[in-house]
Amino acid sequence: MQILIVEDERLIAQTIADLLETQGDQATLALDGPSGLQAGLENRWDAIILDVMLPGMDGFQILRTLRARGIITPVLMLTARTQVEDRVEGLDSGADYYLTKPFSGQELLACLRAITRRPGPVRENVLSFGDLRLELSSCLLTCGGKSVRLSRKEFEILGMLLSQPDRVVSKEDILRRAWGPGSEADGGSVEVYISFLRKKLQHLGSRCVIRTLRTLGYRLEWGAEP
Repeated sequence: MQILIVEDERLIAQTIADLLETQGDQATLALDGPSGLQAGLENRWDAIILDVMLPGMDGFQILRTLRARGIITPVLMLTARTQVEDRVEGLDSGADYYLTKPFSGQELLACLRAITRRPGPVRENVLSFGDLRLELSSCLLTCGGKSVRLSRKEFEILGMLLSQPDRVVSKEDILRRAWGPGSEADGGSVEVYISFLRKKLQHLGSRCVIRTLRTLGYRLEWGAEP
């Protein structure tokens, strides 16, 4: 699994990352609130481990923002707070589980297994922007009365662009998400699939376009003439 760890205590964050990697998971660290929110919005994760007390923005704010943007990734919240009110606030903000510090590594792994194997909250299973709608369960892209089904890599790439419209997504992030860590694919592979997606947007008559920003990456924009 690809797991984001948002924790400002580097030793704790690295200890959790090392534990996850012994299970075959890939862990990415964010050491403050703003960078944690950015990572949560810009990439797709199988789970997020989110501390409550963070510099810049607390975990409750991050979680409410993610949920408001339609991101339903399972979230395990960590905190040294033990008050019932704090646990209630975390769950009401959209957390799937609330784990208090200190905790054992085995307990954390068990919590992650629990929240990643059960169905998430009932939400609309669609990403949308402009005149586009992408059904997450079927990889079906719709614009007006027309639809096309995307390949798995097309789906992963367009999903990244749709989940953060008007923001730049780098080739490196696309490669990591669509091809996975350790892949021998390069930027040329990304360019090929971007070309496939542009042709499908043209076929649908969408006014959304994928812009190339040299040396930076790609951005989905709305308002072009079909």
